[in-house]
Amino acid sequence: MIKRLIACSLLFICAALAQAEQSLIPAPPQLSATAYILVDAHTGQVLVEHDADKQIPPASLTKMMTAYIVSEEIEKGSIKETDKVRISEKAWRKGGSKMFVKVGNKVPVIDLLRGVIVQSGNDASIALAEHVSGSEEVFAEVMNQQAELLGMRDTHFVNATGWPAEGHLTTARDLATLARAVIADHPQHYDIYSEKYFSYAGINQPNRNRLLWRDPAVDGIKTGHTEAAGYCLVASAVKRGMRLIAVVVGTDSDEKRASETQKLLAYGFRYFQTHKVYSKDDTLQTERVWGGKSAEVGISVQEDVFVTIPRGGEENIKADLIIDGELEAPLEKGQPVGKVVVTLDGETVADVPAVAAEEVEKAGFFKRIWDSIKRFVMGLFS
Repeated sequence: MIKRLIACSLLFICAALAQAEQSLIPAPPQLSATAYILVDAHTGQVLVEHDADKQIPPASLTKMMTAYIVSEEIEKGSIKETDKVRISEKAWRKGGSKMFVKVGNKVPVIDLLRGVIVQSGNDASIALAEHVSGSEEVFAEVMNQQAELLGMRDTHFVNATGWPAEGHLTTARDLATLARAVIADHPQHYDIYSEKYFSYAGINQPNRNRLLWRDPAVDGIKTGHTEAAGYCLVASAVKRGMRLIAVVVGTDSDEKRASETQKLLAYGFRYFQTHKVYSKDDTLQTERVWGGKSAEVGISVQEDVFVTIPRGGEENIKADLIIDGELEAPLEKGQPVGKVVVTLDGETVADVPAVAAEEVEKAGFFKRIWDSIKRFVMGLFS
């Protein structure tokens, strides 16, 4: 009997220690950088941040927005990847990093896009800006409009390259927001960010993101450097179904921006995980519908529901479906009818609309009358 009690106690202690180990999360690393942030790309949850709202010059990280707008224009059909872009003297003369296009030449949009992303070409950025908007100045206005749409509240662009200019500013948080949009909205072009080299006109240039060579989990996204901005890096990596975005700005060397970013990514993957609570269009339950051809309707969510949790903390997740009163026909598929609230240890981590999984048409006159009678009688006893 005593041996059994001791064995049970040991099992209890081991289980408690294992649970405690899962829930223990140490303080995040302190980086040698002006500002930084680590975000779960699926949920937008911030895992680490330091001075993430401090306005800083973005240098060539600007080109993420330049490339994003070009991808938007291609998707809308306003331009094509195969369109030939005439290289202006302004684009050709621009200093700094180059794709080495020649004035007067006509270069396909997709080649220029690679020149922007892989080679960080200022010439390619200006050429695309002029092709999309007529001038770099007008393109900068489009960049600011797009930044506002994405929720980049503390960002203002003056040019398409990141060339130092008064008022050309952003924040680490806004750059993370932009990186999430680049990855989610244009996956066909995000693949370019993982390309290690791009050759043009006989010149083979490497991607400046060192982590593409060091860490197989890293698949993008962009580097930047000016004297004012320091060495900057936005990087994204995927492990075990979790995608993280790290933004590190204002380090003192190319090597430092890579190593400091690795610290952030390692911390995030070690102590956190992305957990899918529901898949898009999963039927969570059925609800009574009054006055409809069908008496019931399935309830679902319109998008996959992800939450960021401490690694191993799935058992502490709770999801509640809250319906906005009694449902009446007609109902359209996707019509909001309530919400799903997901909590972790009693704290809300997700709050998303619950919607009708299918259409429910209004019933005929006699069916609606009968439903009204049943509803009235049931109300008397509720």
